Amino acid sequence: MRVHLLRLLPLAGLFALCATTAHAQNTPPIKPGLWQVHNEREIDGKKAPDVADHLKTMSPQARQRMEASMKLHGVDMSGGPGQMKMCMTRESLDQGKWQGEQTRCKTDFSTRSSSVWKWHSSCEQPPSTTDGEAVFASPESYTVKSSTTMTMQGQTRVSKMTLNAKWLGADCGDLKPITPQQLKPPVKPAAKP
Repeated sequence: MRVHLLRLLPLAGLFALCATTAHAQNTPPIKPGLWQVHNEREIDGKKAPDVADHLKTMSPQARQRMEASMKLHGVDMSGGPGQMKMCMTRESLDQGKWQGEQTRCKTDFSTRSSSVWKWHSSCEQPPSTTDGEAVFASPESYTVKSSTTMTMQGQTRVSKMTLNAKWLGADCGDLKPITPQQLKPPVKPAAKP
């Protein structure tokens, strides 16, 4: 089963902020650099497995390819369950690269201040709506809470997510800047006949 990586990474919230259609004037009020993000999700009222749980079910080779692909695009999952590190440059924040591709979503902000962003998004594919709130405690700390109602294969699901993020420093080390719009699981080569 092929799963788009952005569905695995609820970066998906800063990165539920993903639903925004940002431009430079809509840059989140956070510092560029290395971020530690802890996320918790529930689906239909039950705790959802995180990406680390999904990776455990993969073969060692598939897991290595997935982790390598994620790291190439600025996401390090080595922190354990619910933990990831991400590298965000000023350019990626200013240009909205942190948000992924949202061409089939419409987002309306009810609040966008230096400390709180609140929004409602409607997306075509898959059909979904999201209400979210980001609270920026400082340029080095933020929390995102979102609730998404999505219909897939005739079933409606409600997913709630909480992200807590803290800035670790300006230097990302060997972690490349995040480029979520390109994150896809590695394609397995076709078997030769």
